[in-house]
Amino acid sequence: MDPSIQRSLNDKLYDRRKLGALDLEKTVREAILADRDDRVHAIIDQLCHEYAYAVHQPHARNGGLIGLAAASIALGPGVAKYLEQIVPPVLACFTDQDARVRYYACESMYNIAKVAKGEILPFFNEIFDTLAKLAADSELSVKNGAELLDRLIKDIVAESAATYVSILQTGEYQNSDSRSDEDEDSPTYADQTPFPTAFSLPRFIPLLKERIHVINPFTRMFLVSWITLLDSIPDLELVTYLPEFLDGLIEFLSDQNQDVHVATQQVLEGFLAEIKRIAKLKRGVEEAKKYRSTREAHSRTMSESGSGITDEALKATERLSLGDGEERQDEKDDDSGVDGTWVPGQDVLVDHQKILEILLRFLDNVEEEVQLTALRWVDSFFEIGPEELVPFVPRLLAHVLPAIAHPTDLVRHAASKLNTSLLGLIMSLADDVASAPPYIPQVQRLTPAPKEVPAEGRRDSSSKPGIARDQEPGRRTPTLGPTAAGPTTTPTPEAATPQPSSVDLDYAATVNALTLQFLNEHEQTRVAALEWLLMLHRKAPRKMLTINDGTFPALLQTLSDPSEQVVTRDLQLLSQISHNSEDDYFASFMHSLLSLFSTDRRLLETRGNLIIRHLCVNLNPERIFRTMADILEKDEDVEFASIMVLQLNNNLITAPELVDLRKRLRSLETKDGQALFVSLFRSWCHNAVATFSLCLLAQAYEQASNLLSIIAELEITVTLLIQIDKLVHLLESPVFTYLRLQLLEPEKYPYLYKCLYGLLMLLPQSSAFQTLKNRLNAVSAIGYLHTAPRPPPPSNQSSYSESRGRLKGRGDEIKWMELLEKFKQVQERQRKQQQQQGAAANSFGGGGAGIGGQVKSMGSNMSLGGNNRGETSGQVQGQSRAPTPAGRETPSVPAPPPQGRMGRGGLVGIGRLAGGKRVTGRR
Repeated sequence: MDPSIQRSLNDKLYDRRKLGALDLEKTVREAILADRDDRVHAIIDQLCHEYAYAVHQPHARNGGLIGLAAASIALGPGVAKYLEQIVPPVLACFTDQDARVRYYACESMYNIAKVAKGEILPFFNEIFDTLAKLAADSELSVKNGAELLDRLIKDIVAESAATYVSILQTGEYQNSDSRSDEDEDSPTYADQTPFPTAFSLPRFIPLLKERIHVINPFTRMFLVSWITLLDSIPDLELVTYLPEFLDGLIEFLSDQNQDVHVATQQVLEGFLAEIKRIAKLKRGVEEAKKYRSTREAHSRTMSESGSGITDEALKATERLSLGDGEERQDEKDDDSGVDGTWVPGQDVLVDHQKILEILLRFLDNVEEEVQLTALRWVDSFFEIGPEELVPFVPRLLAHVLPAIAHPTDLVRHAASKLNTSLLGLIMSLADDVASAPPYIPQVQRLTPAPKEVPAEGRRDSSSKPGIARDQEPGRRTPTLGPTAAGPTTTPTPEAATPQPSSVDLDYAATVNALTLQFLNEHEQTRVAALEWLLMLHRKAPRKMLTINDGTFPALLQTLSDPSEQVVTRDLQLLSQISHNSEDDYFASFMHSLLSLFSTDRRLLETRGNLIIRHLCVNLNPERIFRTMADILEKDEDVEFASIMVLQLNNNLITAPELVDLRKRLRSLETKDGQALFVSLFRSWCHNAVATFSLCLLAQAYEQASNLLSIIAELEITVTLLIQIDKLVHLLESPVFTYLRLQLLEPEKYPYLYKCLYGLLMLLPQSSAFQTLKNRLNAVSAIGYLHTAPRPPPPSNQSSYSESRGRLKGRGDEIKWMELLEKFKQVQERQRKQQQQQGAAANSFGGGGAGIGGQVKSMGSNMSLGGNNRGETSGQVQGQSRAPTPAGRETPSVPAPPPQGRMGRGGLVGIGRLAGGKRVTGRR
């Protein structure tokens, strides 16, 4: 450069630097006209090294920047071969500490890019990276200058990025290959030339992926604007690279800047719409190809058969059989790529699996907008490609089910919708028909205990519209009840009717994911998890649960859940698993359930009746009772066995679901009835009152009379008296109507009177005593006319059976005396174990509550006792008074003497009333 130009470019005044730049421009033009490329290279080299790279001389850097811009203007289109020298020093000035240098760098690059146009694209990554930093510059003038440069680069990219090839590459290609004129005139599309375009999207994506995780809102806005632009260029197909930067883009939704949020939401919606369009286009192309191949094969078959059907007639026939939709598809074949025509988007590859992997990470994001967007995107894949969601179902459930209980309505609704769609998707898969059980138990309403209704005809308490059942002929579709979040709705058409997929569901991972949701704090989530398990077990029982995995114990533990909805569905699932299972499996289930009751007495107390009754609704009640009876008979914990027998006996007497079982017990003339009675009796021996009530249910009144004689010799405790009191009130319930009517036939049922009078003699004069006394007084005239016979002691089982007069000529297979001996042995074992445990006698005065308070009326709750864990055995001593139940007058209760015993004939000894009066018992 001339010395005068050098001085001007180095001047501190902008106007003089500008004049120097104009002179430099003339010099460069003259060198070009003189074909002196060496001088042009020398001038550019001098501007770069002596000016633009002069870090500590800001005026010189400014002069170098304006000089490089002037030289580029002078070079015009020929600037391409000098850009390797010109662009790097300008880019270096973008990071200068002086804001004026950064601004002049923007101005210089603007002028260079304006001249170079498409030739600037090879340097796009470097320019983009620099502009991304300047978008957050603290100086407003630099921001404005960067914005102007950004607009220019965007215009160049929008116009040339997809097709422009650098003239340097074109020149090299032409010099190295002798192409024909026809080839030279061919279009320069990237897929039609042996050299790449100047702009490389694969080379740009790593940079975008690196920059996408910025947090500055200005830089985020800059990135979103560029993503929007690149996505709008059809030939670039940015959506192919979406997984590379989708995670960072979704994070933009949590930005506090509203402009960033709105712009990000728009670009994401654009990507989603594009993915849907591409998927729909590909499905249409595939369907059209299949349809055309089918039609051609049909046409060939018809022509070979010589039917003489014309093409027009064939098309008309196909239109009638396939419908208007197929006809329209056929008309559009030429536009769908079937005939070889390329359709934009049909060859675009979108990695749906990677996108779903990214979305999974945001399904439980703390930002509601981010979580909502992820849920909606995943739900959209039921329209894009439902079969691709199957491998993700276990992981999706781990995120979607907790979101069902989200405090925000929008998120909760989106999660429920996605959960419904997933249910429909899995239900559409091929069923495991070979392992499907022939019967599916239904959840039924548990009616109030005092009222007996037939077991048949009861409906589910949650029988609201659920997932559509029997949607296809010959196909089982389970009906799921409503969740706590609302009724389960019918899946959307996209979710309910996807094509069966060849992808198999990972049942083990799915069950594990669902089991973990039992620990979730929200009731809706736990209910939804159990509904999933119900559906999966109905669909593929063999692939689901086994007694040895960790799921079964979790289901048992869930019975302690505070939510009744959770317990109901848990019981339904346990029943479904146990139904038609092998005896070993069923026995293991019953044993595990009893073990749970043994360790969790609170569960037995609060949910014992519900659990037993619900199991009896969905399973065979006789199978349940006999299996439990066999287990309890061998149980070493006699205290728990007594409590559990009471619970089972309570349900046996009061539960409407067990009406058929009670009928079976009353039919002792049949072998099945005898076997059932014996099985229960041997276990019921753990509790004296329960054994006695079992005999009353079975109408084995002579056996009940003999039991009373043994019971009278036992230690009469508060607990025993309470249980007898409750039994007396139960005798007034509808279940024992037949027994009360039999009092009118003393000659036919003589031992019934002896049983009831013996029970009356065991009771102190409480409300139960008055109730039973009034009942017997109502038929006393009939009873006095018929004295109970006293047969000789039975020598064998046959004579004992004949003395009862019930079996009418049929052989009695029940060994009654052995059962009585069994009862004595069990009661003696209980007595010894209580003594070993140091059970202290608890008097009424010391215990703080008398029989009058503890023997409660059964008018409101007909129950044969709870677990009575808080009461200890002991002789009845002292007395006190407790509050009387509403609507009932409780008289004073006499207490037997401290050493008194209950004999066969009734009360023995003398007790004292609270007021000091004495009452004498009868023998």
